[in-house]
Amino acid sequence: PMAAGAGAFTWVTFPAMPTRRVYCSAVHRDGQLFVLGGCGGSGRALGAAEVLDLLAQRWTTLPPLPTPRAGAAALALGKQILVVGGVDAAQSPLASVEVYHVDEGKWEKKAALAQPSMGISAVQRDGAVYALGGMGADTSPQALVRVYEPAKDHWQPLPSMPTPCYGASAFLHGNKIFILGGRQGKLPVTAFEAFDLETRSWTRYPSVPSRRAFAACAMADGVVFSLGGLQQPGPHNFYSRPHFVNTVEMFDPAQGAWSKPSRAIRMREKRADFVAGCLGGRVVAVGGLGNQSCPLDSVEGFSLSRRKWEPLPPMPTGRCSCSSCPAPNLLFVIGGVAQGPSGAVEALCLRDAP
Repeated sequence: PMAAGAGAFTWVTFPAMPTRRVYCSAVHRDGQLFVLGGCGGSGRALGAAEVLDLLAQRWTTLPPLPTPRAGAAALALGKQILVVGGVDAAQSPLASVEVYHVDEGKWEKKAALAQPSMGISAVQRDGAVYALGGMGADTSPQALVRVYEPAKDHWQPLPSMPTPCYGASAFLHGNKIFILGGRQGKLPVTAFEAFDLETRSWTRYPSVPSRRAFAACAMADGVVFSLGGLQQPGPHNFYSRPHFVNTVEMFDPAQGAWSKPSRAIRMREKRADFVAGCLGGRVVAVGGLGNQSCPLDSVEGFSLSRRKWEPLPPMPTGRCSCSSCPAPNLLFVIGGVAQGPSGAVEALCLRDAP
């Protein structure tokens, strides 16, 4: 498929969220954007739940989460929004799982996880939710994998990840959940693994070639991208500080290998802690932190066919640590940090799309 030209992209600015926040959970469902929990200016976890009607461009305040939380995993399952784990107002990981019933407008507690966990990666397939990894109460990374079926309201354990980690990126492709990135404590993880949903077994792939903190990951046309980040100097280079990089590493499952790093496909901008996604047949990189005193507003898109990055329209509000949420023809960039926690909700979209 041909990638959309740079001119096809534009930003839509929605009204600001009633509650400014960072580390919130966002879910798009049926023309509505749900924004749940997160941290406010005090750094404490919030119970605030708000929904944006995209057509009316209007926010409605929902009943608050029964358990205030930040950094939770959230997904839409039919007419329910499922919120899993995260940390509470005391910064402790949560085992609690809650569901918002869209039609009834109320929250319900569901079967809790067997262990408290924040930074879970979650994907859904055929109405079941797969929750992978996380960080436990003792701050150690978890290798736990569990599947939740709403009808049974039960979390069933599955074979553990070969490499425990939290805050990883997970992508569903065919019968496999690919997982990469994430951290163990302060250390970025280079492991790259896939869980086969049919054989219920793990495969280890070659590791991500370079170790970077706050890199971003994306998947386009079955190709996995590991982008940017903050690279620590090697042990020999005792005095230098971590530095922002514009590294682009690509894994093609068909070839089973990572591309050799090439100057030609580096991002235009060195950045970390940014939003990456896939839109209009391109991998896009949005905002984040770079070698400037304030967060970046620059945006760039990579065309797989042309194998190069091109500038896209800048985001209206430069931010880092944003929450993100894909939707058909839209990539939402939600909250995050501008000066303090931001209320900005903006979406990169394709012009001919609504």
